[in-house]
Amino acid sequence: MEHQLTIYNTLDRKKELFVPLHAPHVGMYVCGPTVYGDAHLGHARPSITFDVLFRYLTRLGYKVRYVRNITDVGHLEHDADEGEDKIAKKARLEQLEPMEVVQYYLNRYHKAMEALNVLPPSIEPHASGHIIEQIELVKKILDAGYAYESQGSVYFDVAKYNKDYHYGKLSGRNLDDVLNTTRELDGQEEKHNPADFALWKRAQPEHIMRWPSPWGDGFPGWHAECTAMGHKYLGEHFDIHGGGMDLIFPHHECEIAQSVASQGDDMVHYWMHNNMITINGTKMGKSLGNFITLDEFFSGSHKLLTQAYSPMTIRFFILQAHYRSPVDFSNEALQAAEKGLSRLMEAVDSLEKITPAATSNVDVKSLRTKCFEAMNDDLNTPIVISHLFDGAKMINNVIAGNNTISADDLKDLKEVFHTFCFDILGLKEEIGSSDGREAAYGKVVDMLLEQRVKAKANKDWATSDLIRNELTALGFEIKDTKDGFEWKLNK
Repeated sequence: MEHQLTIYNTLDRKKELFVPLHAPHVGMYVCGPTVYGDAHLGHARPSITFDVLFRYLTRLGYKVRYVRNITDVGHLEHDADEGEDKIAKKARLEQLEPMEVVQYYLNRYHKAMEALNVLPPSIEPHASGHIIEQIELVKKILDAGYAYESQGSVYFDVAKYNKDYHYGKLSGRNLDDVLNTTRELDGQEEKHNPADFALWKRAQPEHIMRWPSPWGDGFPGWHAECTAMGHKYLGEHFDIHGGGMDLIFPHHECEIAQSVASQGDDMVHYWMHNNMITINGTKMGKSLGNFITLDEFFSGSHKLLTQAYSPMTIRFFILQAHYRSPVDFSNEALQAAEKGLSRLMEAVDSLEKITPAATSNVDVKSLRTKCFEAMNDDLNTPIVISHLFDGAKMINNVIAGNNTISADDLKDLKEVFHTFCFDILGLKEEIGSSDGREAAYGKVVDMLLEQRVKAKANKDWATSDLIRNELTALGFEIKDTKDGFEWKLNK
């Protein structure tokens, strides 16, 4: 491999050199959405974080099998084990089939991910499509002695498991901590221990999402789906399991316990978790009712928004922070991201306006090296972006005549920006401004300004001034350069 990636392994709580178990193949599993509502900014962060990881591993030459699941059953309203299924509740209130709810919001989720330029995963399995695999997982855990049946449900025996292994090694908790912080809920008397979690739940008569099992009609526990589908598509051992840090406990902790109990050792080699999107310092999410959907960001329709923000502005906003750092929402931060993204895209566009010189006094090789070093240091995208801004200054200095760049270096500089802006960070050039005028008029403006250049060459100052004045009145900013002209549309 040309580059060696170091990542932060949540399990060991330290950075580790990434050495995949089946090089050059990488197995990666990321917890996807529960599809009972529109995707919000909190959904965007893990999607973008692991999209960048997917892109970068591919760029390094790995063949990546990226599995991102869809939770469409078993995510209950009160906690992992109690309450009404969230999708079933939505279906009941809207008088729809549960899978109608799933399909509607899944379509909208995919549309939002496409707008954010998030690549589709290799496999996108649904929990409801893998009931057999989840039942088989429960059987294995029962056979190993780490689960018990109670009143038609099956629960994982956390205390028994903890005697042989360590329940809490991912989150850094011990069982006493878990017991002291586990709520006593009505209907949990069938558990041996409040910390025990459901592998299979008996369906009440009114429960509309139900399947037959050796223990009676019911449905799988939320934690079982990822373990069962990860095993099916990536094997007993795979490289990376990712998700938001809010999933560390209990979801991913329970996944570790399930895999160890069912096969004798841990399934996952590296655990990676992105930090949260916050609003006024509080996690943004559906359960707290303080979320802003991605569609609301794109349209500017939410009361907390002062304007609409394009999908690439949202992506750039998220990438400006390291994935393990929290990001607090504010209009000011998004507006700054919008301006920063515009500057970067202007630099990319300006690359096409440079006429190479015979000699070069810019250090493109160093720029490339620094960008790779930042990516190899636990996907440090904010540092990559800072280096790209240094590259933008390099471009502006060449255009201004302060520096020169050879044809070979210019070719390399274009490749650096294309690799990091587009291939790795996943940015893309959008329709210029929010109402699309820049893209619609771009070719026309170029044509008019080329006519202005000809008019100036012919000393036809009246035509030259007329074109400039009319474009300025329409909101275009025109700048003459030694190579011709530059323009942009002011908002």
